[in-house]
Amino acid sequence: MVISTALGICFDFIGFNPIKALFWSAIVNGVLAPFLLVGILVVASNKELMKGQPSYALNRWIVGLTAVIMFGAAAALFLL
Repeated sequence: MVISTALGICFDFIGFNPIKALFWSAIVNGVLAPFLLVGILVVASNKELMKGQPSYALNRWIVGLTAVIMFGAAAALFLL
């Protein structure tokens, strides 16, 4: 907490725009989140990792669809 506060104060003195930083961190989050969803989907589908209790097919389908939509949104961000 102290380090974050100190960095925030330093950013203020060097003229760093915090709104632009929040904007770009949201973009990076939106681009990387679908990869995290795919990783979660792979782990949740593996019977060995899930100790014989993998996620239900409907749940995997919903997460997969969400990941596809998010990949499309990230692609649209750069293509449009």
